[in-house]
Amino acid sequence: MNDNAPQPPSRRSVLRTTAGVAGAGIGLGALGAGHAAAASPEAATAAEETARTPRRRGATMAGVPFEGRSTVRVGIVGLGNRGGSMIDLFLALPWVRVVAICDPVKEKAERAAAKVVAAGQPSPGLYTHGEDDYENLCVRSDLDFVYVATPWELHVEMARAAMLNGKHVGVECPIAMTLADLWELVDLSEQTRRHCMQLENCCYGRNEMRVLRMAHAGKFGDLLHGAGAYNHDLRELMFSATYYEGPWRRIWHTKLRGDLYPNHGFGPVANYMDINRGDRAVSISSFGTPALGLAEYRAKEMPPGDPSWKETYIGADRTISLVQTEKGRVIRLEHDVSTPHPYSRINSLGGTLGVFEDYPARIYVEPDHKGHQWGDFAAYATEFDHWLWKEHANPPGGHGGMDYIMIFRLMQCMQLGLVPDFDVYDAATWTAPVPLSHASIKAKGVPLPIPDFTRGEWKKARSGVDSVKPV
Repeated sequence: MNDNAPQPPSRRSVLRTTAGVAGAGIGLGALGAGHAAAASPEAATAAEETARTPRRRGATMAGVPFEGRSTVRVGIVGLGNRGGSMIDLFLALPWVRVVAICDPVKEKAERAAAKVVAAGQPSPGLYTHGEDDYENLCVRSDLDFVYVATPWELHVEMARAAMLNGKHVGVECPIAMTLADLWELVDLSEQTRRHCMQLENCCYGRNEMRVLRMAHAGKFGDLLHGAGAYNHDLRELMFSATYYEGPWRRIWHTKLRGDLYPNHGFGPVANYMDINRGDRAVSISSFGTPALGLAEYRAKEMPPGDPSWKETYIGADRTISLVQTEKGRVIRLEHDVSTPHPYSRINSLGGTLGVFEDYPARIYVEPDHKGHQWGDFAAYATEFDHWLWKEHANPPGGHGGMDYIMIFRLMQCMQLGLVPDFDVYDAATWTAPVPLSHASIKAKGVPLPIPDFTRGEWKKARSGVDSVKPV
């Protein structure tokens, strides 16, 4: 195995060849264009932008393995709620070293550094000098991977800095907020030969991985439809003065009307249907309710004079999107963080032989079940649980262990020189509903084309999260 990563192109050459990505393309695509033009000029513009496929400037990253290495050296950018807890999972892996950490809040970085030392590793480099110190972290020569857990609007610039400095990068959800930024990340990954991944932990949930293996084994027959969501009442947290570092998450509800967080629902269902691996998402049509929930919560809970009273919320309380695939399948996506609702990601999959629905988990597939009575999903654990969950039956960390499974598998792929379970094309596809749902809602549900970020590579079957245990 080779511990030395190949040198990427120079920063100047990459910036020169990626300039103007947002404007590159072939013009108005057929899908959605006529409907969009009839709806409004804005919708027509959105349809034209989504139909553009910029010229490829580097070879595909589909199926490209990591360079094997005995030790994976990690830098962490962002040490709030997410990054501050995920560092424990990196430290739980004996072949991983946390060598650098970055956060403008010095106290958070120091607490994280103390965890590194307590785990028996050398004290990491600290980058706490302002909002741009992550650039100095990315320049380091002793890093293989940069993990980004910061407010959404910072994700692209940090992923860019990592790749341009020769590092693979993993970013929390969503990886970007515009189509132009998604295309830039795709192009940069291809040009620098660095992987840029959306770290979608829900793809590694035990139920999700079991359903994935069952789907690939044909238990649901020919797949027809699926559904995923992020329905999670975040009102108290978004108005908390201490939970987030500032009101950045709430502020997004003043900017976009659409699905701000599609990845948790879209990622697992995309895996079931082999999206970008034999099928692809081709269009999205979105609808949104009025934006009432956050304002009503503010009226009940926030005192007069609170800065939040200057905000006007436009984000739909609930968005519902329908995604059509090339094979004619339908995926329903939902998003609701502004109204009272028990937590649910829906996580449903249906085919010609039956259906699975989560929250609570239940299944009905022929010939195992009959009489219109749900069956016991746990009965399929022995045969269909993924090898990762059999090997790590009681994983540490949050979200039921899926965070640990995700980090373990990613770091394992880097150490052994394997192809990652998902790549920049998955990141772009799973995140595309952020800008597209906003545009479709504003155009009264007009279907908009989802770009083919793979540029045709989706037609080739290849491995994904349903992986084989390494020898």
